[in-house]
Amino acid sequence: MRIAHSIRKEMREGLSHEGAGPILFKSLWESADFQTPWLFVHAAILLPGGGIGHHRHDNCEEIFVTIDNAAQFTHNGRTAEIVGGAAVPVRCGESHAIYNHTEQETRFFNFNVAVAGCGGDSTDFHDPRVNVPLESTDRLPIGRFDRNLLHYHKLHEGKGEVGTREVWGPQDFRTNFGYLVHHLLPPHTSIGYHRHETIEECYMIMNGSGRMTVDDETIEVCQGDAIPNRLGGRHGLYNHTPEALELFSVAVFQSKGKIEWTDWHDDLSRR
Repeated sequence: MRIAHSIRKEMREGLSHEGAGPILFKSLWESADFQTPWLFVHAAILLPGGGIGHHRHDNCEEIFVTIDNAAQFTHNGRTAEIVGGAAVPVRCGESHAIYNHTEQETRFFNFNVAVAGCGGDSTDFHDPRVNVPLESTDRLPIGRFDRNLLHYHKLHEGKGEVGTREVWGPQDFRTNFGYLVHHLLPPHTSIGYHRHETIEECYMIMNGSGRMTVDDETIEVCQGDAIPNRLGGRHGLYNHTPEALELFSVAVFQSKGKIEWTDWHDDLSRR
């Protein structure tokens, strides 16, 4: 099974878009790993005083997902402090930057999808966005990972009821980004075995551990793991532990806006 691990010791240090200071970075998946217009999935750690400088993409869109601590995020020239788990979408032509103003490290992931038929591009503005005025978070498009907002139901004929909430959907993007969904699997529940013919997903484990099955191969996954599900690939996730399993899934559509799936009537509890 293809699994990428966002382990700190495997990250390399570098500057990004003329940011204020270095970040730790690791590429988890690149365009060659997908069949849809996905460009990459990156994991990073913002070191104290580090960041990604102010820049813009015209031919691709991104979602920045912070996992912990805090950071100052700039979106179209407006900057606000983002605390804890949050997801910020950046559409084509929207400028953005991120800066760690704290004395602790901040973990985040970055997902990038190109406009169909285009490659990646960027324009730097030579601005690290340090000591800029802060605005209210309601001035930025910030989606929160809030367990209190989850709705519980059976998912893909899995075992028990799991919490789900779509943080961002296809209507929020101009590219083939499909959705970002927050999931919480209580002990001994599952996302049932299923497949998508025209959708690729990446499961990102936030907290806890479980047993991921992809194309009849089952392996234990844990915090920081990223598991891609390619077109037509069967997949599902079972929480075999006494603790909750928290994750989010990001999807890219082969055809914009087309949502489909086939359930395989297997709750994976016996895998």
